[in-house]
Amino acid sequence: MPPPILVTSRVPSSVLTRLEAVGEVDLAADGLTPEALRERMAGKRALVCVVTDRIDAEVLEAGGDLEVVANIAVGYDNIDVSAATSRGITVTNTPGVLTEATAELTWALILSVTRRLAEGDRLIRQNGWKGWALDFMLGMELGGKQLGIVGAGRIGRAVAARAPAFGMDVVFASRAGRSAPSDDETRIPFDQLLVTSDVVSLHVPMTPDTHHLIDRRALARMKRSAYLINTARGPVVDEAALDWALEERLIAGAALDVYEREPEVHPGLVGRANVVLAPHLGSGTRETRTAMADLAAQNVEAVLGGKPPLTPVQPVTPVPPPGESS
Repeated sequence: MPPPILVTSRVPSSVLTRLEAVGEVDLAADGLTPEALRERMAGKRALVCVVTDRIDAEVLEAGGDLEVVANIAVGYDNIDVSAATSRGITVTNTPGVLTEATAELTWALILSVTRRLAEGDRLIRQNGWKGWALDFMLGMELGGKQLGIVGAGRIGRAVAARAPAFGMDVVFASRAGRSAPSDDETRIPFDQLLVTSDVVSLHVPMTPDTHHLIDRRALARMKRSAYLINTARGPVVDEAALDWALEERLIAGAALDVYEREPEVHPGLVGRANVVLAPHLGSGTRETRTAMADLAAQNVEAVLGGKPPLTPVQPVTPVPPPGESS
């Protein structure tokens, strides 16, 4: 009997075809409630999920035959990896394939907030533009300014690689336990980066250490003329603290693609003209979303075929379930 595979979201037809060649696909095209997800897990050997699915211990327990959870995302804070590992379940993600798209969106947000594009668009649509004026809607030029990047992974470095085109100097935050800098990278302490950067761009994973990394203290250290960009994970920024900092004019503005409680956004941020809000579009290109889903399918194909996954999350081979040999 073909191994049953649960897919919690619509995927491109090419990806669906790949999965159907591996097993019997149960496609929940419109998503699943937590209760429905637990019910559909019975008998499944593979789960292909998205970042909005909460894959907790109860879901994993409901899938007693589960071998692999393939997350269509780089981040995997939506999955209880510890519980999966204890049950011998492999967890995979989709790194690498969304690097360029997310870097591109980061620059779109930087340009939009520093040059007030979204604000100007709203003004015209509301018939509020009265014509050109010398001092009208002035923004900040990027040339000669400092871009501070927090998180020197694939995406952070891809954002940095584009900075010379805009004449920006790049510094990375040096944080304990992180990768050593390359010869062409400048590392400075995180607090110094906050104090000296004109644009602070976040590219860290969601971990206990990065939760509310940007809080009142961090925001108070930034330049009053600086802008905050977040295309990482929502809870990296304390949204209430950000709203406070903007109200007190401690920073010039912010551009966000991710939020603490998606799809909810802090109400104080919604009404601010100097805040650009995007609906989690970092990987939102046809090319990238297809590549992400296809990588997840390849991981399912590998694990169900008795081969190592291409992009495992766990640093070691999961512990086999009780009663099974290693």
